[in-house]
Amino acid sequence: MPLFRMDFTISEKMQMTLDLIRTFLAKEVDPLEQTFFRKPFRELLPELGLLRAKVKQMGLWGPQLPEELGGMGLSLVEHGLVSEALGRSPLGHYLFGCQAPDAGNIEILHMFGTEEQKERYLKPLAAGEIRSCFAMTEVNTAGSNPTLLESTAVKDGDEYVLNGHKWYTTGADGASFSIAMMVTNPKASPALRASMFIVPTDNPGFQLMRNIQIMGESGSDYFSHGEVMFQSCRIPKENLLGREGHGFRIAQERLGPGRIHHCMRWLGICGRAFDMLCERANERVITLDGRTLADNDAIQHKVAELYAEIQQARLSVLHAAWMIDNDGATKARDHIAAIKFSVAGTMQRVIDAALQIHGGLGMSDDTILAYLYRHERGARIYDGADEVHKSSLGKRILKDYAKGKR
Repeated sequence: MPLFRMDFTISEKMQMTLDLIRTFLAKEVDPLEQTFFRKPFRELLPELGLLRAKVKQMGLWGPQLPEELGGMGLSLVEHGLVSEALGRSPLGHYLFGCQAPDAGNIEILHMFGTEEQKERYLKPLAAGEIRSCFAMTEVNTAGSNPTLLESTAVKDGDEYVLNGHKWYTTGADGASFSIAMMVTNPKASPALRASMFIVPTDNPGFQLMRNIQIMGESGSDYFSHGEVMFQSCRIPKENLLGREGHGFRIAQERLGPGRIHHCMRWLGICGRAFDMLCERANERVITLDGRTLADNDAIQHKVAELYAEIQQARLSVLHAAWMIDNDGATKARDHIAAIKFSVAGTMQRVIDAALQIHGGLGMSDDTILAYLYRHERGARIYDGADEVHKSSLGKRILKDYAKGKR
């Protein structure tokens, strides 16, 4: 086993920033949650817009954005810490301008977009003036393997003609444009078959068919997953993002840092669910002599185990983020794969235990736990199912040992 290198000391300025974020969420955002659960997202936009304006006034907008785009210019470790703090609320990332899929689209537009694409799409997206979506996952192919895509983009003069059926296109409802991954050369090697394109959603060939119902919920217009059809969708050749055939490479550039964001958000959810678990255990009286759940050995053991697991997960994610900051995503590849499935599992266990401690109350929507249980189950599926990450990571490790590289 290789030895870890790490140094991610939290500066005094960063600690003050995190304290400010936590205070803002507790005072301004947490009271909105019950309204958020019961009203369509569009009805909340005026109030959410005011909160976004406050975030910008505090200088906390876009922690993942470079300063030239109006962001905080944080390192990946620092952004991870912010993402953990924001993850305690389902509205946190949206209010601070670092929500998926916009955050990932901003990253690849910044890295691969032309000057014209940056002016038209990147700048208003980074400023929070518009929203976007990302269309890659398809109905008939394995979502964990984007080299199997069937949707096509065929060049026709100065245009590309897009045809295909996508689903789980997060945020399609209300988005101004989509970044779509389409096959441009079916005969090329798997990693060079696809390209990415910018597709305005008002294009007559782009059709949002429905918001997919998830675990009994249709989803609000923002926190939704759309089923999308591209039907003879004509776009100018200038809407190609990056080079033709580089769609898979661009997707990989997006996924590494994106998994840090996901995992730290999940740890924010862990923190909130764990707090609720401990508070409920201390207040829930279970005997006539006043004993609470917290007096039970089984509960004490569960709390200790979850506490240790959360701490281990947090350090693993911060270490992966530090490696990306210092050595690049390629060298951190194994660490990124490991945290993707391990932290998703930790979050599931913490939410499940918190719900169990709350009993019938946890099953209701009177607390946030049922919402988290429904919406975060997908963490073990999206961005690559757990089983895929485990297989690929295990295979790489064993091959390295066979070659004497570890």
